[in-house]
Amino acid sequence: MSASTAKTVSAKSLTDFCIKALKKVGVSDADAQVTIDALVMTDLWGVHTHGVKLLPGYIRRLRAGGIRTDNPPKVAREGPGWVIVDGGSSLGQVVSRFAMERAIEKARQIGVAYAGCFNSCHFGAAGYWAWLAARQKMIGLSMANDVPTVVAPGSRRAVLGSNPLAFAIPAGNADPIMLDISTGAVAGGKIYAAQKLGKPIPDNWMVGPNGLPTTDLHLFPDQAALLPMAGHKGYGLALLIEVLSGALTGAAMTWGVRAWMKSDPSLPTLHGAAFLAIDVSAISPYQQFADRIDALVREIHEAPKADGTQRIYLPGEIEWEKYRIATQQGIELPEDVKMSLQEMAESLGLNVGELDSLG
Repeated sequence: MSASTAKTVSAKSLTDFCIKALKKVGVSDADAQVTIDALVMTDLWGVHTHGVKLLPGYIRRLRAGGIRTDNPPKVAREGPGWVIVDGGSSLGQVVSRFAMERAIEKARQIGVAYAGCFNSCHFGAAGYWAWLAARQKMIGLSMANDVPTVVAPGSRRAVLGSNPLAFAIPAGNADPIMLDISTGAVAGGKIYAAQKLGKPIPDNWMVGPNGLPTTDLHLFPDQAALLPMAGHKGYGLALLIEVLSGALTGAAMTWGVRAWMKSDPSLPTLHGAAFLAIDVSAISPYQQFADRIDALVREIHEAPKADGTQRIYLPGEIEWEKYRIATQQGIELPEDVKMSLQEMAESLGLNVGELDSLG
C-alpha cells in the first residue's frame, strides 16, 4: 500500500488483516478480536495515533515475550463496589476490556464501581473504554499511568507520564459526549508521528535538557520531555491518575513503568489503569437523565457564537461525525500508519495489499 496507490480501507478489511497479524504471533481469536475492535474503532473516530498504528509495537513485544498470550487477566481481589485485576502481562486492550466489564457488572448491582489494574500494558485510546460504559447507559471514566515523559512546572526532567483521562456520557437522541485527553501538552504518539514523517512541531509541546522549550524532535524521549497540559492543572490531574491507576492498584509507578515502545520488549511494562462505571438508572430514571443531557447539548449548540464561528461542538462530536463518514466511505489511513503496517506485514509474511480495497 504505497503512497502512490493509497486508498481508503473498510473497517472490516482493516479488522480482518490486523486480526490475522495478531494470530500470527500466537494471540487467540477472542483476544485478537477484543484488541482490534478497540484499535479500529479508534481509527473510525479519526484518532490515528492510537489506532492500528500501535499494532506493530504490540507485535514486537508479543514476539519477544514482554506481552504474554498464556496468562489471561483475573480478579486479584474485590469488594461490592470495586475490583483489582491482575493483567497477567496480557495485551492492554484485553486487560482493560476485562476490567471495565467487571466495573459495569458491579455498577449494575450497586450503582457505582471502580476497577483497577496492575501488570497491564499500553491500553490504546482511553476514550474507548469509557465508551464501553456509555453504550450500556452508564457514565464511564478511564485512565492509565505511563513511564514519565511530562515535566512538572519548573522541573528539567519528566516526573509523570502523559497519563490519559477519558469520560463518556450517554445521551438520548444525541451522540454520547466523550472526552479523551492526554495530561501532557500532547500525546507522545504525536511526537513519534512527527518524527516518522519529518514534520515540525510547535514550540509549546516540549522542553529540552535545560527545561526550556525546544522543537528538536531528535531529543525526545531521552533528552526532552513534554510540557503538562494547561500547566499546573494538567500536572495535578496526571498526579491524581497516577494515584488511581498506580498507587491504589499496586501497579508500577512513574519510572517503575517501562516504556512500551522503547524498553526491552522481552520484559513486561507493568502499566496500571483504572476504570469507573456509574449506572445512571440506579440514581435517576434513565429517560429523565437522557432528556436532560439532550437539553444540555441543545443549550450549548445554541449559545451565541463568536464572529467567524459556524458551530459549537460538544466533546466527541467531531469523532462521531468522522465515524459515520468512515463507516460509509472507508478509513483513510495517514502515511505514517500505512508505513507501519507495511513494515509489520513484511516482517510477518502478510500481504498488505489485502487492505487496498473497500471490500
